[in-house]
Amino acid sequence: MTDEAMSPLRRRMIEDMTIRKLAPKTQHDYVQRVKNFVAFLGRSPDTASFEDVRRYQLHLAASGVGVPTINQTVSPLRFFFKVTLKRHEIVEHTHVIHEPRKLPVVLSPEEVARLLDAAPGLKYKAALSVAYGAGLRAAEVVSLKVADIDSKRMIIRVEQGKGGKDRNVMLSPHLLELLRAWWKAARPQGWLFPGRDPAQPMTTRQLNRGCHAAAQMARINKRVSLHTLRHSFATHLLEQNIDVRVIQVLLGHAMLDTTALYTRVATKTISEVMSPLEHIALKKEVRPPG
Repeated sequence: MTDEAMSPLRRRMIEDMTIRKLAPKTQHDYVQRVKNFVAFLGRSPDTASFEDVRRYQLHLAASGVGVPTINQTVSPLRFFFKVTLKRHEIVEHTHVIHEPRKLPVVLSPEEVARLLDAAPGLKYKAALSVAYGAGLRAAEVVSLKVADIDSKRMIIRVEQGKGGKDRNVMLSPHLLELLRAWWKAARPQGWLFPGRDPAQPMTTRQLNRGCHAAAQMARINKRVSLHTLRHSFATHLLEQNIDVRVIQVLLGHAMLDTTALYTRVATKTISEVMSPLEHIALKKEVRPPG
């Protein structure tokens, strides 16, 4: 299947995604996943049957890829067949795989402090501090502009976060001081954290590399990524007895169940809950001699 033969379908799919305001990165990923399916199929995807899609899923499973990769393939195919081709009979039998949710890796406040101190330069220290101090995703950090920092209201404006939603997040005095130091040192004009080309923002890959380097320098043995700082932000707020609904808004979660996951890793909160066994022991201690 040549690119020329595919272009009308691809163009229509891109138009369908644009109408539904899917993010540019999501559109790119969806198109690539459909192209991979076409390469496996060997003919135009509008001739595919449910059995063809099933064979492709079996091919992916047999190749040893994980559940996330399979789901990242199924979702674009579901969109393509449902929205672009109106082939509902295929969509009805094509499902994502539900896997048990694992507890996220969370750093202690002391580990976060060590990581930030070990950041490779002021730029990365400021960017990583934003990720932790405001609970932002990697893509949200690199997309920040200088104008998004509102020092009068002490908030950071996040435009077009996950799901295409805008939200405001907290700006602490310490983070503001650090961002001002970064601005005075580099004088960024548009993007708060510009990349090698000042006209473009730092990439999420560069930011994650900086995070990994900082974790290594800080001798943190846990598996750390940029998202670990976001997990730690939410968990530490919960341990400060901040209402989980407030944390949901700060994180930009659509569903409370997603935020509630952090109640399973908030060790300080867990440790402050008295075990029923402790209640029994206390009653024995205060029982008068008979």
